[in-house]
Amino acid sequence: MNIRKVDTFSGHRDSVFTIISDHTSHGFYSSGGDGYVIQWDLNKPDLGKLVARAGASVYALALNSADQTLWIGQNYEGIQVLDTVNNKVEKTSKITAAAIFDIQIFGNNALIALGDGVIVVMDLVTFSIRKHLKVSAKSVRSIAVNPVTNEFATGDSDSNVHIFDLDGFTLKKTITSHANSVFSVKYSPDFNHLFTTGRDAHLKIWDVNDAYGIVADIPAHMYAINDIAFSPDRQLFATCSMDKSVKVWDAATFKLKKIIDRARHAGHGTSVNKLLWTTFENQLISCSDDRMISVWEVAE
Repeated sequence: MNIRKVDTFSGHRDSVFTIISDHTSHGFYSSGGDGYVIQWDLNKPDLGKLVARAGASVYALALNSADQTLWIGQNYEGIQVLDTVNNKVEKTSKITAAAIFDIQIFGNNALIALGDGVIVVMDLVTFSIRKHLKVSAKSVRSIAVNPVTNEFATGDSDSNVHIFDLDGFTLKKTITSHANSVFSVKYSPDFNHLFTTGRDAHLKIWDVNDAYGIVADIPAHMYAINDIAFSPDRQLFATCSMDKSVKVWDAATFKLKKIIDRARHAGHGTSVNKLLWTTFENQLISCSDDRMISVWEVAE
């Protein structure tokens, strides 16, 4: 496997906490500690377009494909909804004074993970709160939706993964999964496995169809693992960590294939916070506390 650094996007003035696709093959949004929300185009390196100033740090973004609105989790100030066509904030709601760690949009709902241990379910149409789910005594860090089983998973700083029903939002199962905070939960592209990572630096894989039985427990990094992303062809997945590295794994065998770090590939100098694997020339994007967004070409 060959890894080549293609581009570095610099425009943020503080840590970059999140990156999400803009639902094109080549575009994405980023945000972070400076509160800036920037849209980037892989065809036009480093020509970012500032689309919003959130006014506070942002850990979470979500794009509603139904109406092309961008949901911005403005820490301690609630939700802003940006009309991306006219480039203006059309709605705001101070749903919380806590940090917003994740937003997942599915069906008519937005599922929002909060720093006070609550998941807020918001109705997309009425922009009103449908439900508060008290999940944890500590932060809820990540949410993943499984449309096949009609459920969603949450990871929290109480070391637990919870599985909820998507219709009634009832708790179906609790997995005491990690030795410390769970930072990321992601379903595999075929929705047969749940991947979880956390502060304990372990990657764990659970069998959805076997009552979430454990499939693999891998000490994958030196420090906390912040995120997971799957390749478009489903053959690989990547993890990123507070240890400053990105690692690429075989999705079938869970074997390590490549390490992307500063020494080998001029990688990030500090914690790598989020990943996005695009269909644009199979490019993998990473963002970091070093204020940089790096673009990697992954070739088998």
